[in-house]
Amino acid sequence: MPIQNGSFLESTSQLNNTVFENTVILVVEYNKKGALGFVINKPYGRSLNELEEFKHSVAFPLYQGGPVDHDHLYFVHKRPDIIEGGTAIGNELYFGGNFQQAVEAVNNGTVSQNQIKIFVGYSGWDTGDLELEIEEGSWLLLSPHQKNVFMQ
Repeated sequence: MPIQNGSFLESTSQLNNTVFENTVILVVEYNKKGALGFVINKPYGRSLNELEEFKHSVAFPLYQGGPVDHDHLYFVHKRPDIIEGGTAIGNELYFGGNFQQAVEAVNNGTVSQNQIKIFVGYSGWDTGDLELEIEEGSWLLLSPHQKNVFMQ
């Protein structure tokens, strides 16, 4: 089964005692340059309103997207009807889009926690690295429909 946008990766015991221990990653971008994804099952430990620039927002959970770039927020959602500009990644999920619209929808309750996840940081691989890690047995590649745990 090839890696594709919308694929899920589940860490194996080979990644125990690493930042990726017991993680599930949603791949949102896969191409000849590499792969980009987000850890979807690890809360960040702070809410959106606890970040200075969003102190007037509601308390909405953030997730630890990965070890790269903790200076930015990223999001995946199921509401292209109210959040413009997202990229379809399969499973009726969209990566990114208009972040201001996303925050407004969170604040006014138009989107719920089962329709959007906001991540601090991301997980990324250069060309060939993810394939090598899968071949070495660090990750199990699951089909987009096999493990749709995204909105739980």
